[in-house]
Amino acid sequence: MGYETPSPIQEQAIPVVLEGRDLMAGAQTGTGKTAAFALPTLQRLAPHASSSASPARHPIRVLVLAPTRELAIQVEESFRDYGKHMPLRSAIVYGGADMNAQILQLRKGVEILVATPGRLLDHVQNKTLMLNQVSVLILDEADRMLDMGFMPDIRRIIALLPPVRQNLLFSATFPDEIKNLARSLLRDPVQIQVARANAAADLVSHVVHPVSREKKRELLTYLIQTRGLKQVLVFSGTRIGANRLAHQLRKDHIQADAIHGDKTQSEREAALEAFKAGKTAVLVATDVASRGLDIEGLPQVINFDVPRAPEDYVHRIGRTGRAGLTGEAISLVSPEDAESISAIEKLIKKSIERVLVPGFEPNAGTAATMVGGHPRGEGRGDRGRPRREGPRPEREAREPREARPPREPREPRDVPSHRPQSLAPQQPKSQDPIFSKPYEPGTGASAPATATPSAQSGPRRARPVAALLGGLKRA
Repeated sequence: MGYETPSPIQEQAIPVVLEGRDLMAGAQTGTGKTAAFALPTLQRLAPHASSSASPARHPIRVLVLAPTRELAIQVEESFRDYGKHMPLRSAIVYGGADMNAQILQLRKGVEILVATPGRLLDHVQNKTLMLNQVSVLILDEADRMLDMGFMPDIRRIIALLPPVRQNLLFSATFPDEIKNLARSLLRDPVQIQVARANAAADLVSHVVHPVSREKKRELLTYLIQTRGLKQVLVFSGTRIGANRLAHQLRKDHIQADAIHGDKTQSEREAALEAFKAGKTAVLVATDVASRGLDIEGLPQVINFDVPRAPEDYVHRIGRTGRAGLTGEAISLVSPEDAESISAIEKLIKKSIERVLVPGFEPNAGTAATMVGGHPRGEGRGDRGRPRREGPRPEREAREPREARPPREPREPRDVPSHRPQSLAPQQPKSQDPIFSKPYEPGTGASAPATATPSAQSGPRRARPVAALLGGLKRA
């Protein structure tokens, strides 16, 4: 499998899992935590391994819950690869795939089941699987499942499991909700923290490029083409935005594809395989895929849209700088993203360098505000400082204007002299004697001829409503 020495999380977690104790482990993605729970779990299942073809000899003994399809697929592949010489069966169930095919696989019997919470409950409702013999429960990326709203489903699943079991909880971050879940789920757990909570990978460099929002896509294309980036993962805030960005990149002659929750599983797998094989240079993804992507040696991650939740930044950049390799996290930051970047810096306890790209800077005032306090970076000494100092002489030149005497009121300002004329009623040029005179029923066509100025000027006689509507006739 390519392992020579255990990683810190493997070195600390494997002995605890082999002892059968509950575990609460905090580790960043790419640290080898999947092997940290898969290898010792397989070792503990070895006495139950059976080569019998009977499904009854292969009940579900290990349940692994993962937040996304991609992560679930990778975890199941790890179990299958690690235990390929053992007569143990594994299966995976997730949404967006044919449920009947999953049922056929479950009926054959499996000891290890990797599932997403929603699809697992679908199978429970259809009574296509039983969880009464589960002895190990593993929650992988628990904080991501919290973010995606899976906590109610997880609690329902836990209620279906035997009370006596081993519980393993792995998470990159530990918000208060995860701590509360751990207190209710784990019994006297061993706590392992191989890196500072919410810390970014140490081998990843960070850079921020201030840019106006309307120039973001142009800057992304410029960076990819001028730097010759051959494999870069770009994060978009929305599914529609991911599709649109991938389409625009293809128009700029850059091989790009999008991956998000609206695509079918086959489309997502095809896009991921093309990206891993180097056929696609840019893969635009949403946060739903940020936890399940495992691309070996991924050099760059670009935040086209800055995440609103600072924890998502940690998970996004965790796709690069894995397995001891270096990586680069690039963020395209518009003025409205300034607060989000400040929150990210506070979370990771690190100041991110600002670098202005010539030709893509925001306006002078905004650039000075965004770059202020970060003296490092290219182009600041040449471009930023003159722009901040340039407007000062103009303001000094305008100051004498304040001492000028006020202008005298202009004639057009004397509006009251014109208003009576504009408000006076104007007579029409021509009047129709029929339509300008009030309606009088019963007079017929001769009404205009019999009407006199004295009759029109005198008080009008009150008429019944029916008369006005033409419903009464004179005697």
